[in-house]
Amino acid sequence: MPESLSAAHILAEKIDRDGPIALSEYMSIANMAYYAAKDPIGEDGDFVTAPEISQMFGELVGIWLADLWMRKGRPDHVHYVELGPGRGTLAADARRAMGKFGCDPDIHFVENSPVLKAKQATLHNSAAWHETIDSLPTDAPLLVVANEFFDALPVEQFVSTEAGWRHHMVARERNKFIAIPGTEAIQNQVSSASAGLPVGTILESSPVSVQILGELSNRIAMQGGVIVIIDYGYDRPGTGSTLQAVKDHLPVSPFDSPGTSDLTAHVDFHTLGNIAKTRLLSVHGPAEQGQWLKALGIDQRAQKLAESDPKQADAIRAAHHRLTHLDEMGRLFRVMAATSMDWPEPEGFVYGEG
Repeated sequence: MPESLSAAHILAEKIDRDGPIALSEYMSIANMAYYAAKDPIGEDGDFVTAPEISQMFGELVGIWLADLWMRKGRPDHVHYVELGPGRGTLAADARRAMGKFGCDPDIHFVENSPVLKAKQATLHNSAAWHETIDSLPTDAPLLVVANEFFDALPVEQFVSTEAGWRHHMVARERNKFIAIPGTEAIQNQVSSASAGLPVGTILESSPVSVQILGELSNRIAMQGGVIVIIDYGYDRPGTGSTLQAVKDHLPVSPFDSPGTSDLTAHVDFHTLGNIAKTRLLSVHGPAEQGQWLKALGIDQRAQKLAESDPKQADAIRAAHHRLTHLDEMGRLFRVMAATSMDWPEPEGFVYGEG
């Protein structure tokens, strides 16, 4: 994408020339421009992720991975892979915790943003960077972490009309971007189970998410290892649009100034879990993030940190609340893991497999 042209300009020019485009294409172009232009994470950015809230999050992810590695028999060679690693904070905290148990994997980041790559390099100068998952190593088990990665991948939407199901498209009206039903009927793309739903009903899917998880699951099935997905989403299929945008920590319209706000949609854990199962992986969860972190010992870790640094005790308790409370990230965010069949069952999923 030319640096001199904004996402809004590129999208407007494309729509004016070719007509309405699929919502997934709109989201892809907008987010590509957004992440290429800035570091959106932190109080001075648009949103804050769990690793930036507290070191406890990354430490517990690292301990969780190290526990799996130890119970597998401490393989000599493993790779830590993070999808969309932000500033590299999670990997730094996780790697520090893993090292205390003798687990020192190579670090691999799947990242396209030049701005974030530069931030990651300050913490991980020995990491290997990948544009896609295709170039990830094939010689050893993979410990894959995807924290707030799948929510930023493009989604497709289908809308029920009087004339049948249509793709949700993005058009322009009075120089503004708007969502409209497409004109072409959808053939064999919406299941028969959706028949009879009221006019105006919206269904979502993310073929890109399915493709990426399918390819990673194939790798894990062959090489061994695990993928843990931590994100906001839903456990069972539903209806309605979950597309949203945030700018300066406030919700905005996804169709206002594309490329200047973070576009996301809720993750369909039900579908992703089924994809992993078809690759013969063992799926665990999804569990609520708060439950998972508590099962891993975040309460005890928060208490120990507060005792060791009393001046930061209030901040530590506030971070613990934000990560685990039902009204904060504790319930909205889900955690799901998929392991190769010959790897141990991971800790933290108190309700068993999903």
